[in-house]
Amino acid sequence: MDDLFADRAVRNQTLARADIERLAGRPQILIDCDLEEADLSGLDLAGWRFERCNVRRADLSRARLEDTAWQSCRGAFANFTGSDLGAATVVASDFNNVSFKRANLQAATFDQCKLTGADLFEVKGLEIHFAETLLVNAKLAGRSFRKVTLNRIDFSQADLRKCDFRQTTFVECSLREANMDGARFDGADLRGADLGGLQLFDATMFRGATISRDQAAQLLGQLGLNVR
Repeated sequence: MDDLFADRAVRNQTLARADIERLAGRPQILIDCDLEEADLSGLDLAGWRFERCNVRRADLSRARLEDTAWQSCRGAFANFTGSDLGAATVVASDFNNVSFKRANLQAATFDQCKLTGADLFEVKGLEIHFAETLLVNAKLAGRSFRKVTLNRIDFSQADLRKCDFRQTTFVECSLREANMDGARFDGADLRGADLGGLQLFDATMFRGATISRDQAAQLLGQLGLNVR
């Protein structure tokens, strides 16, 4: 945590909306604080820092959260619908089943996070960065990942309908049993992706992409053919 703010850090407190409103006016740092189920909707928390905080089931809908930082936080089922998380940084945090519907995530970064079941329907922002993150069963339909390198992203069983993966490179990723109807993979490098559960009739969506010899053998094996 930035030493510049250490003198005004709030530590080990259970905080409700009224407490947060009293702290508003300048960016704050909250460390080991409990905001579970707190109603923080519509508040201006731009620039705030949250470290090891509990925001499970908190309502942060329509909140201003630009340039916020979240380190090792727990936020399962939190509601960020319509909030502004532009340039926010979320690291090593558990945000399972959160709602980011219609939120602004332009230039936001998620690193080493758990976003299993997260709802990212109609999120705004062309540059959203994910690294070493679980997006299992997440709702990402229509999202563009074009021309980026995806590093250790688990999209297992995710809704990836109509996603744009053109010229995307997959490194230690999983697309196992994801719904990829209408997704585009022209020029993608899929050699670092787990395609488990893919059926041969689905392989046409990968036309123009690069797959490994082992991946090709797995697909052709469904026809009883052996690749040597």
